[in-house]
Amino acid sequence: MNSNVGDGPFRVVLRMEIKPGAESDFERTWLEVGDSVTSHPANLGQWLSRSDEGPGVYYIVSDWVDEPHFREFETSNRHLEHRKKLHPFRSSGSMDTQHVVAHLRGAASTRDHAAWERAR
Repeated sequence: MNSNVGDGPFRVVLRMEIKPGAESDFERTWLEVGDSVTSHPANLGQWLSRSDEGPGVYYIVSDWVDEPHFREFETSNRHLEHRKKLHPFRSSGSMDTQHVVAHLRGAASTRDHAAWERAR
């Protein structure tokens, strides 16, 4: 476990409220443009979740090797283009950042993505 903030993974959690009726288009577009984030050498992965808070509420979790690399991405043209494609679907949103201090791997974490898709 890392004792110094910034020594380990950095997590970004976005909460997005999507305009009514645009949820399917938002999900499709998010999948289409996601590689602009996940292909960055410092990105560890990204997840899109539909919240039970109410219709049109989503969370995007993105993990990075560290905060400086995320901040570099955040100010890049790559990120600006990514945001432009998703922005039309948003009615509001917020961002929270976190320094991961520990991680416990679950028994099912060895599943590959195809197994996860089948389990859904």
